[in-house]
Parts: sequence; structure tokens; C-alpha cells
Amino acid sequence: MPFKRILLSCALLSTTFMPVKAQNTFELPDLGTSALQVLPIEKERAIGDVMMMQIRGSSPVIDDPVLDEYLTTLGNKLVSHADDVRFPFSFFWINNKDINAFAFYGGHVGVHTGLIAQADNESQLASVLGHEIAHVTQRHLARRLQQQKDNSGVTIAGLIAGILATVVAPDAGMAIISGTQTQSALSQLSHSRGAEQEADRIGMRTLYEAGFDPHASGEFLTKLAAQIRYRQKPPVFILTHPLPQSRISDVRLRAQQYEKRQYGQSLEFYLAKSRILARYGYDSQQAQEQFNKLLRENAYGDKSALHYGLALTLIDQKKFDQAWQYLAPLLERAPSNLFYLDTLTDYYVGKGEPDKALEHLRPFHQLRPNNQVITLNYAHAAIEAEDYALATELLRSFTLEKPDHFLAKQLLTTTYRRQDDKAAYHEANADLMAQVGAYMKAADEVQKALNHIEPNEAIKHKRLKALLAQYRQMQKELARL
Repeated sequence: MPFKRILLSCALLSTTFMPVKAQNTFELPDLGTSALQVLPIEKERAIGDVMMMQIRGSSPVIDDPVLDEYLTTLGNKLVSHADDVRFPFSFFWINNKDINAFAFYGGHVGVHTGLIAQADNESQLASVLGHEIAHVTQRHLARRLQQQKDNSGVTIAGLIAGILATVVAPDAGMAIISGTQTQSALSQLSHSRGAEQEADRIGMRTLYEAGFDPHASGEFLTKLAAQIRYRQKPPVFILTHPLPQSRISDVRLRAQQYEKRQYGQSLEFYLAKSRILARYGYDSQQAQEQFNKLLRENAYGDKSALHYGLALTLIDQKKFDQAWQYLAPLLERAPSNLFYLDTLTDYYVGKGEPDKALEHLRPFHQLRPNNQVITLNYAHAAIEAEDYALATELLRSFTLEKPDHFLAKQLLTTTYRRQDDKAAYHEANADLMAQVGAYMKAADEVQKALNHIEPNEAIKHKRLKALLAQYRQMQKELARL
């Protein structure tokens, strides 16, 4: 699907973005009297959920089904081999060229697009994810909070404002922290050398157990150190993860303790990397030049990922005949590859032939009805083919299984809008605003939905009134920050 980036700004929500199921009410923990204790798990998750809501509302979070599928699959493979996992993890992309990944309360792990762009192979990317997972499983942020000498000034607002801004835009984060004099918020994210050593050790074990190369950790840290040697401003990752030479040496020595294995190359990694470069790294013409350069250099060995990148850039330039020359052989070799199926939908929709996309995707959806890449592309093609009944059925069924899936809700609201179902549209738009914490705007949208309810729809009227009260209460909860 050709969603190059989804940057959610509460100021734009009223005209740009749609659906999402109503958020459940929540109660935010009070840190005032318990700041000297490690956060209980339920409180850590509550803070993490609020932080994720704020990130989604203010940062360039990428909602790209095929990239999300890849990152989630890779992340969960590592989590399945980690110890002390107390809750499900969630992984998401930030459209930012800085080399960075970050984890915060509640098992949320963000990855900048610049990280995969700089990684040479999947093990290097996995080594950073394993490290961040270890920070969460060892509860380094919660333990850091306990160690603060003056916790009386530590509030959830300070944590969210300082940590949130720092992980997404470090300079802004430091300015916020300085301006509000909540220096402790920065220290919550900046890991000590002891925490880094523990995350290195545990992360490497997880990496190895999951089938990745433990030597990749040292390789990537060495590469990172070389890049910062002559730079005045270090990469974002270094601001919160100390990188002395001794740490690199320790990581390299630790990797030698593991049995040597043969590690194959991951086509999915290179396809994801090509997609990042094509859709989020360059404009389409620059990306085309970059892929041609990489082909001349035989950069990936297997040319499939580079041909895939070229197909994407050519579709974005509406050069469909040239794009098909690259895409058709890929589909012939791997007809069920999710990257290729997603791009095929772009190809047909771009040509104004969404019916062909529907015909091609139908049997794949019958086999994998809950797969986000197949279902959302199928629904997208249905919307473009003006088969709104099919799109509504697909998306309602999918969101029953995955009720917090942002892009699915977005597509569902697009369907309501095109059908001119104003009540459903405004209710769904309210839900989307609630997911990013814009509860007052959500309440306004519910009020608009009420204006389009028929007099004989008493049950719907009662439900919307209850939803209106719920959003107003959630705004009060958020205001307690």
C-alpha cells in the first residue's frame, strides 16, 4: 500500500485521519508516594500506553503493513527466546534517518528507519532489537527511577515530556527537560554503563538463541563508533546508550564464547531495507538512481531486493510498464511473498485497475484471512473498486481480531466517508482521535455523530451518549498529568 508515512498531528486529525475503536478507560498511576519503589508491572504498562499514545499523536510513526509485519515477526522471534518476559511487546517504526532504536515502559520498542538503512544484515538489526528487549525485560527504566535521590519532583508528565521528546527528537527533548527543570526525566532514558553491559550480555544470549550471529553486535557497534569519530553531534543512539571503546571490546570478546555457526542471508531483511529506501529514504527518482548504483556494485548479492526497490520507485513515478518488468519475475519466483503482493496492489490500483488486484488477492485472503498485509491490501483495492460492502466486511472482521490496528481503522473510516455515512464516519473519527489522546476533539466528533442519528435509533443514541461521557472522563484523567 502506498502509505509513505503517517504523521499524526492532533491539529490535523479533524480533516485528515479517521477510525479507531473507542479506547477503554484508564487510570494513570500516581508516582508521588511510590517513586522510591520499582514500578509495579501494571503501572509500568499504564505509563507505556500513555507514552505510546503521545508518540503516535506527535511523531512520524509509519503505518506500513508489510514493514510492520516484518519488524513484528523479527521482534517476536527474539522475544520468544528472551527470559523474564512479563507482557507482550509491540514494535513500531519512526520515519527518521538517525541511527536509533529505543524501548520504554510496557514493552514498546521503536526503530528509526535510519537503523535498518545502516545495518548490513539482519543479525545486525536483530542485535539492536535484542539489546532493547533486554532493557525492558530487566526493567532498567523502572530500576533507574528507583535510584533517583530526589523523586519528589518526578511526575508522569515529566517522564512523558522528557523521555518522549528525547527518544524522538533528542535536541527538543533536552530543551524541554531544561525548560521544565526535570533533568531526572532524561536520566530515566539514559542507561548507565552497568545497564548497558547487562543489556549487551542478555541481548547477545537472546540473539544467539534466536538463531542470529552474536558477532553482529560488535560489528554494528564498531561501525557506529567509526561513524561518530569525526562528528561533532553524535547519533541519537549514543545520547542514551554510552559507547566507550571498552564496551565494544567486551561485546567482541563475549561473542567469541558462542559456538560458531553458518548464518544465511535474509531476503526479507533486504526487501524491508529496499522498501525503506524507496518509500522513506529518498524521493522516487533519487531512489531509482540509488538502486541502479547498488545493482552495478552488486551490493546485496541477490538482486531480487534491488529489483523490488526499482519496481516500487517506478510505480511511484507511474512508469508502470517499466515497473512490471521487475515485478513480474519476482512474483513468478515467489507468488505468495507479502512484499510482492503489497506492491502488486499498488501496481493495479495505480493503473486504475483495482478489480484485478481484488481477483489476485482473493485466494490469498481465503488462506490467510487475518494477515494484515493481505487483508488491508484487499480492503484497499475494494475501496478503490468502490465495493464498499466488501471493504466494510473485511475491515470490521479484521478489527475484531486486531481492535487497535491503526491503519485498518483509518481505511474503515475512509469507507464510511465515501459512502457518506456521516454518523459512522464521525464516530470512527472520534475513535481515532482518542487513540492519540485528543479526547476533547474525540468528544466533538461524537457530538457530530449524534447530530446524524435518526429519531428512531434510540439504542445508538444511548451508546453515543455513553461514549461522549467516557471521552470527557478520559480527558480529565489525562489532565491529571
